Amino acid sequence: MLENIRLAFQGVWSHKLRSMLTMLGIIIGIASIISIVSTIQGTNEQIKQNLIGGGNNTVDVELYRADEKIQVSDYEQAPRGVPTITDDILQEIKDVDGVESAAAYYSRSYADSIYYNNNSLQGAQVLGVDNNYFSTTGYVVRTGRTFREEDYKEFHKVVILDQSAATSLFQEESPLGKTIEINKEPFTVIGIAQKLEEFEPTINSFEEYNNYKGNESLGVVYIPSACWCIPYQYDEPQNVVVRASSTETMTKVGQKSADILNGYMNVKEDDVKYKATNVLELAAQIQSSSATMNTQLIWIASISLLVGGIGVMNIMLVSVTERTSEIGLKKAIGAKKRSILTQFLTEAVVLTSLGGIIGVIAGNILAQVIHKVSGTPVAISIPAILISVLFSMVIGIVFGLLPSVQAANLDPIDALRHE
Repeated sequence: MLENIRLAFQGVWSHKLRSMLTMLGIIIGIASIISIVSTIQGTNEQIKQNLIGGGNNTVDVELYRADEKIQVSDYEQAPRGVPTITDDILQEIKDVDGVESAAAYYSRSYADSIYYNNNSLQGAQVLGVDNNYFSTTGYVVRTGRTFREEDYKEFHKVVILDQSAATSLFQEESPLGKTIEINKEPFTVIGIAQKLEEFEPTINSFEEYNNYKGNESLGVVYIPSACWCIPYQYDEPQNVVVRASSTETMTKVGQKSADILNGYMNVKEDDVKYKATNVLELAAQIQSSSATMNTQLIWIASISLLVGGIGVMNIMLVSVTERTSEIGLKKAIGAKKRSILTQFLTEAVVLTSLGGIIGVIAGNILAQVIHKVSGTPVAISIPAILISVLFSMVIGIVFGLLPSVQAANLDPIDALRHE
C-alpha cells in the first residue's frame, strides 16, 4: 500500500499542471461547502449568543397559564395556590446538577406608576429581588451600594435603578440619595446596577431587532423582595432565575427547576404551571427559518464535487491509456488484477484527497475573507472539515473505480503490443 501511495504521489508530481486542473473541481466544491457551513455555524452561534445575552447562561422560570405568561397587575389577580418560594425550595433547585446559582424575584412588567418629581418612568419593569439576584444574573452595583441584610430584615424602602431607568428619571442629575415614588410609596435610590459584562446583540435585520430588542423594557427598578408588599399586593407569585453551568445545560436545568416548583403547586386550574424560557429552542426556531436556503446552497456547491469527480474519472482513463504498456509489462511478470486495481484506485484517492485538503484550506481562508468583507460571523466546523476530506476520498474511490477496473482487466499481450 505504501508503495502504491508513493507511486501515486510520483504520478501527481510528474504531471503537476494536469493534476491541479483535475483537482480544481474538488477544491472549489470543498472550499464552497466549508465556507458556507462555517458561515451558517457562525450565524447560528451568533443567534444563540444574542438570545442568551453574552453567555450568562441564565434561565427564567415563570408562571404561565397555558402558553401565556401570567402578567400580574393592579387589575389582574394572580391565581390562588401558587407556592411561596422559600429558602428550602430554592436550595432544592440549587442542588440540581448543572445549576450554579438561583434566585427568586417578584416582577411587574411595564409599570406606569414610577415618578421623580414631575418625571415619570413609563413602561419600566419593577423587580422585587432577593440578595442572590444580582450575582445570579451577572449584575453589579458600581455606583452606590447594593442591598444589605438589614434592608430585608427591617423593610427599608430603598431602590436600585439600572442605567436606562436612572437616565430617564434623572437625566444628568445624580440619582443617589434622591427619592422616587413607586405606586405612591417613597423609595430612596441607593445604587445603579449594570451588567458585569456588557453585551449588545448584533442586529442585522428588523426581524432580529424584534426578536432581541423589541421586548425590552424602558428600564428596570429593583427593590428588596421583603418590601414588595409595600407598593404591591401580598400574594403575588414569585419567579425564579437559574444560572446554568453551561449553555448546553440551560434547557435541562430550566425544565428541572420548573418541575420542582410545579411539585408545590396547589392551583385548581390545570393549565397554570411554571415554565422555563427555552432560549435554545427559540434560537433553533430562528435558525430553521434560513435552513432551507442554506441546504440549497450546500447542494449547489456539491454539484462542483460531481463535476470534479467526473474530471478525476476522465484523467484516470487517460492515465490508463498512457500506461497500457506498463500495465502489460506488470501483468507479464506476474502482477495480479488486484494489485493493478489497487494501484490505480490509490492514485485516484490520493488525487481527490489532495484536492480535499487544499479545498479545506481554501474554504477556511474564504470564510475569513467573507467575515472581513461583509462582517458575517463565521465558526470553523471541525466535523465539516473531516467529512469533506473523507467525502473527497469517497469521490476518488467511486470515480476511480471504472478506470481501475479497466486497467486491471487489460489483456497483457494486447497491452504489451500497445503503442
